[in-house]
Amino acid sequence: MELTRVIIGSVYTEKAERQKENRIYTLQVAPDATKIDVKNALKKFYDVEVSSVRAMRVGAKMRNVGSKQIAKRKPSKRMIITLAPKSKTLDVTAFKNA
Repeated sequence: MELTRVIIGSVYTEKAERQKENRIYTLQVAPDATKIDVKNALKKFYDVEVSSVRAMRVGAKMRNVGSKQIAKRKPSKRMIITLAPKSKTLDVTAFKNA
């Protein structure tokens, strides 16, 4: 997979913001991205050292309308990143071209 298309953006929830104090970041990634792809993209484009990567899939949220079902939210994939103690903090807006 092309590394420039791996990371889609940050996840902004109360829990994700609270975990940033402990150097744990939650990122939304491409559905076919692997842990190795995410780790390599963070090293290459954001210059941070990653100590662990955990993956989770968020399912679609469906709603019944009459006899039909409509999707309120699409399924997505998130990675929970823990940075190494000597690494700088992650700033997703500071994308650098390699």
